[in-house]
Amino acid sequence: QVQLVESGGGLVQAGGSLRLSCAASGSIFRMNTMGWYRQAPGKQRELVAGATSGGITNYADSVKGRFTISRDNAKNTVYLQMNSLKPEDTAVYYCNANGRVWSGTGSKYVDVWGQGTLVTVSA
Repeated sequence: QVQLVESGGGLVQAGGSLRLSCAASGSIFRMNTMGWYRQAPGKQRELVAGATSGGITNYADSVKGRFTISRDNAKNTVYLQMNSLKPEDTAVYYCNANGRVWSGTGSKYVDVWGQGTLVTVSA
């Protein structure tokens, strides 16, 4: 199947930057959309940014102009560059990917999540 491994979370002061990475591995045929979600304590999980294999990106209004998502399709890896971080960006950030993996004599659709990485922004 497919596994997602995230890295790059941590503690940063307000105004600082962090870069998250998420690498997909396994019997991958093609990853379609890869993206990042976040969940703050007591809140629902929300989309932060997504990127298709063709380069189309979308962002939550709250991060536009501060966060940039990018992909390396050859490495099945997605990145999230986070600048001008605010305390309200504090959350567990989850990588999500969907696409097709090899299965038996063909391929099948999968939608998978990473384990999450904590981002804490201090005031």
